[in-house]
Amino acid sequence: MIAIEPDEFVPGAYTVSVDGHLQSHVNLADPADLFFDYVRRMGAVLDAVAEPGRPLTAVHLGAGGLTLPRYLQARRPGSEQYVIEHRPELLAEVLGRLPLPAGSRVTVLAGDAGSVTSLVPAAVLGAADVVVSDTYSGTPTAARLRSPAYYGALRSLLGPEGVLLVNVPVEGDPRPAREQAGILKEAGFASVALLTASDVLAGGEGNVVLAASPSPGLLSGDRLDRLRAAGPHPAAVLTGDELAAWARPAFPA
Repeated sequence: MIAIEPDEFVPGAYTVSVDGHLQSHVNLADPADLFFDYVRRMGAVLDAVAEPGRPLTAVHLGAGGLTLPRYLQARRPGSEQYVIEHRPELLAEVLGRLPLPAGSRVTVLAGDAGSVTSLVPAAVLGAADVVVSDTYSGTPTAARLRSPAYYGALRSLLGPEGVLLVNVPVEGDPRPAREQAGILKEAGFASVALLTASDVLAGGEGNVVLAASPSPGLLSGDRLDRLRAAGPHPAAVLTGDELAAWARPAFPA
């Protein structure tokens, strides 16, 4: 069951729930306003990966309320975006009730995230600036959507300076995030960073965002400083030796 309800506290905003689970928050009045902490962390990465305002080519796996496609359209007008969702009824309901802003270049496709390389145009392969994998349908995420083969396929979508963003729900046990950080390294990503609330690292509940890139230097230096400053706080951003120490033994050297 899909429910789209006005947010009584934020004028112009709506929540999207699927089968009783709150899934998305969309602010039609201000698409750059992100509500959930983990989505704000993803937004911070999207802001950091290229010079401000430059349009990006993005692939989103999991539609929800199309929150991040709206965000990219607001922050980087002209971005070319593809959204893949396995529930066409969700796409129809969201687009019918919460239409995309005028000028959005967003192609929505009904299909399985595991088949993404055969669903997007051939020109996107090896050229995407951003791939977002937010395929939550219960904890843990389906094994086939957190495997080396899956992440290898997503890596094949990215350009040399592209970045993959993965949402990992954590319910008091950090092992899923540790394991997926290790799988990203196994899939050949040269750099991996972890963004989350500080208490999640200590066993609290929340969401971990994993950012990974074929480029060894993309998630370092000034960009890393910007991600640490962006929050939301209290925040933890781990990469390099810090991430390896936290994720060991799942994280390979």
